[in-house]
Amino acid sequence: MSEERESEAVKALEKIALAGIEEQRRARRWGVFFKIAFLVWGLLLLIGFIGSIASQGKVLTSAKAFTAVVDVKGVIMDGADAGFSPVTEALRDAFEDPRTRGVILRINSPGGSAVQSAMIYDEVKRLKAEHEGIPVYAVIQDVGASGGYYIAAAADKIYANPSSIVGSIGVRLDSYGVVDAAKKLGIESRTLTAGEHKTILDPFKPVSEEEEAHLKKLLSSTHEQFISAVKQGRGTRLQDNPDIFSGLFWNGNEAQKLGLIDDFKTTRQVAKEVIKAEDVVEFTRQKSLLDKLAGKVGTSLSSVLWRAELQQGIRF
Repeated sequence: MSEERESEAVKALEKIALAGIEEQRRARRWGVFFKIAFLVWGLLLLIGFIGSIASQGKVLTSAKAFTAVVDVKGVIMDGADAGFSPVTEALRDAFEDPRTRGVILRINSPGGSAVQSAMIYDEVKRLKAEHEGIPVYAVIQDVGASGGYYIAAAADKIYANPSSIVGSIGVRLDSYGVVDAAKKLGIESRTLTAGEHKTILDPFKPVSEEEEAHLKKLLSSTHEQFISAVKQGRGTRLQDNPDIFSGLFWNGNEAQKLGLIDDFKTTRQVAKEVIKAEDVVEFTRQKSLLDKLAGKVGTSLSSVLWRAELQQGIRF
C-alpha cells in the first residue's frame, strides 16, 4: 500500500474514532439531562404531595390542645385565598380537630365580594352553633374593612391594633359613562338586546331615572343585610351612631369607642390570655409549589378580569 493510501486510511479511521467519541459525548449529555429532569420531576412531585397534605388541613403537632388560626387575607373574591371555599374548608378542619380550644380569624382585608363575605359570615355562625364549646375571635391586623369587617362581626369578640383600619360598612356599585365622549369621537354602540333594561349601566348609554332608582334599591337591600349582620354580631356593644353604617372607617382607637372592636390584642395574646391555649396552629390552606407556579401565570389576568367585572358588580 502506498504512503498516500495509508494516510487516507489513517484519516478515515481518525474520523470514525472522533465521530464515535462525539456520539458518546452526546449520549452522556442526554443521559445527564434526563437524570436531572427526572430528579426535578421527582422533587416537584414530593413538594406537591407535601403541599397537598398541608392544603388538606392535616395538622402534625404534638400539642394536646391548641388555638387554631385561619387567615382571611387580601381581597375577598371567588377563587382567591380569601374566598369562601379555602376559608371555610380551613375553618371546618379547625373546628373538627378535637384538640382545638378556640379559633382565631386573622383578618387583613379591605373587603371584596358581597356574596363571598356573607357566605363566610354565615358559615362561621353555623360552625359556632354546631361546636358550642369552641369560641371564635377575630384579630384585625392592618385592615378589617367592608367585607373583612362583615366576616369579623361573626366572631364572639373582635381585637385589633390601635392603628388598624376598621369599618367601611357600606355597599358600592362601580360604573362609568362615556356618552358625551363617544358622541364627540363619533363612536356608537351597536349592542342588540332582548329586554328593556338589559343594557343597564352600559357606558355608552345614559342611566334612566327608573334604572337608577332600581340600582339604589338593590344597593340599599344589600346594605341592610350588612347592617343586620353587624348588629346581630355586635349587639349592644355598638354605639347609637348613624355614622357607623355610613361607609366611614376609623382607626382602632376610634373603632373601640364606637363598639366596632372589643380590645387591642395580637393573635398570640388572644391565644395565650383569652383562649388559654398558647400553642398556635395554622389551618389556613397553603398552596403547593406547583399551584403557586401555575397561579403566577393567571394571577395578573384574573386580577384584571375581576376588576373589570366589578365595574358591573356589587361589592363591600
